[in-house]
Amino acid sequence: MTSLAQPSSVYDVDLRTRERVLLKQAPVLGGYDPDDYEEHRLWATAPDGVRVPVSLVVRKDARGPGGDAPVPVLLYGYGAYEYAVDPYFSVARLSLLDRGAAFAIAHVRGGGELGRRWYDDGKLEHKQHTFDDFVACARHLVDTGWSTPDRIVAEGASAGGLLMGAVANQAPEAFGGIVAGVPFVDVLTTMLDSSLPLTVTEYDEWGNPEDDPAAYDRIAGYAPYDNVADLPYPPILAETSLNDTRVLYVEPAKWVARLRAVAPRADVLLRTEMAAGHGGVSGRYRAWHDRAFTVAWILDRMGLSGLGTPPALGRD
Repeated sequence: MTSLAQPSSVYDVDLRTRERVLLKQAPVLGGYDPDDYEEHRLWATAPDGVRVPVSLVVRKDARGPGGDAPVPVLLYGYGAYEYAVDPYFSVARLSLLDRGAAFAIAHVRGGGELGRRWYDDGKLEHKQHTFDDFVACARHLVDTGWSTPDRIVAEGASAGGLLMGAVANQAPEAFGGIVAGVPFVDVLTTMLDSSLPLTVTEYDEWGNPEDDPAAYDRIAGYAPYDNVADLPYPPILAETSLNDTRVLYVEPAKWVARLRAVAPRADVLLRTEMAAGHGGVSGRYRAWHDRAFTVAWILDRMGLSGLGTPPALGRD
């Protein structure tokens, strides 16, 4: 088992007495204590009235509802292919949590968290629900006192990167920063090219804009690249890999170029990894080094980029 605060653990369970005996737990260095953190299940309300679950973790000595001040929040989302983003533990995330930030997962429609209906209600002609849900989750964090728009950083990768590009166009005021990893932001161009190896197999997810005018109009209505405008975008970090065969590096490169051309006031950074694929660099230590760059950018957007860990939030 695992959770946002609990490292991966293996238990021996007596089914008669319900007694659990811990057999093994992933080690976390630095005096980590799960009891220093608290987990919450929140419910945001989408524009159509659907309740969207949000999983959140934060240090107990950070502030939030009932405290003196809101906290910065890293809000993650995906919402595609019926993939369920379960609450999971991450060592790399501790750098954020121990500086007083919270981490949250928006379980938006298009994923599989609440069954097949949840997936079907966030694909094809219902894809807009994915974007509406994510924005609703961000606004719920503000309305309930967890954070403020300028201290919420949104993050998503691949199809989640499409989500980031869409919400950047549709609700730029809701976020203080956006991280789009290997982002599928040139959806319309890609789905119009059936010679690409993944396009035909993706028709069930996005539609076939080449043969279906309704699918064309629908995708054109939300595709991040095609809907860039001169808007007050929050700072954006787009990350891609030169050898990515799922989302070609040209997609974020085109998107960033268009953002800079159409919205010259936008603060947009493109980071290209020259020796990696869709899943990023190989090797645990290289992956941590790669993630450190992203976390440093996020901390800067949250106003937490000072060196070291605040004493009040440090671990022994």
